[in-house]
Amino acid sequence: MKIGVTEVRSQNTENRGQVLFFICVMFSVICLLSSCRGGKEVKKEDVFDPEKYMSKADSLLNDKEYEEARKILFEVKNRDIAKKYAPLAHLKTADSYVREGDPDIGIEEYRKFLEFYPDNQYAPYAQYQIAMAYFSQIESSERGTGEAQKALKEFIKLKELYPRNPYREVVELRIEKCKNIIADGEFIIGQFYYKKDSYNSAINRFERLLKEFPEYKRGDEALLLLAKSYKAMKLEDKAKETFRKLIDKYPSSRFASEAKKEIEKR
Repeated sequence: MKIGVTEVRSQNTENRGQVLFFICVMFSVICLLSSCRGGKEVKKEDVFDPEKYMSKADSLLNDKEYEEARKILFEVKNRDIAKKYAPLAHLKTADSYVREGDPDIGIEEYRKFLEFYPDNQYAPYAQYQIAMAYFSQIESSERGTGEAQKALKEFIKLKELYPRNPYREVVELRIEKCKNIIADGEFIIGQFYYKKDSYNSAINRFERLLKEFPEYKRGDEALLLLAKSYKAMKLEDKAKETFRKLIDKYPSSRFASEAKKEIEKR
């Protein structure tokens, strides 16, 4: 069958139409994309402003959004090339853990801060916060001796490393309280051993107590129990010497009267 000239022309015209349509579509797409790019500038990255970041972190900390605050503080620590705000960001990170109720991680962060910035103006604050993190966990003489010992160690370290720290007055009070708690703990254990007739163990506790805390508030009672423990162990000379020490050091104590009676029995 022969195809007419008219039919061939019609087919060619149709093909050209399809090609032109395709070209128009592609051109429109390209123009649209170009328009989007040209009409709206690509947002440039904001210039790093550490003060702005720190302010945002403070707001989040005040709202107790600790995790979000730490993300921003992390940015400051890593992007503050001048290291003007990085130390403070590190401290606030440690603070956030303590405020969130995780003092152990907070203590680790404070220690890292002191390793990185031992001479920083905030170093005394970091050392004080380590001591206070332990101090705040003290519950009682029975259960708080371990934390009191840790706190005491850190408070003393603060005094030695930073003698002009701004917390001097309150630190002395904290140290005194720690010592009393530790001494109370030793006394309670010594008393427990004495009542259980474990006199040798009681002697060890009372001797250590009176050596480390010679001005302990219950020193008169501790001396009495120590003397009685010596007597129970047939250590007569030591018992007599301790009874006399009690009388000499605490003459008005009710335990001094008992000590006199013990000596008169001999």
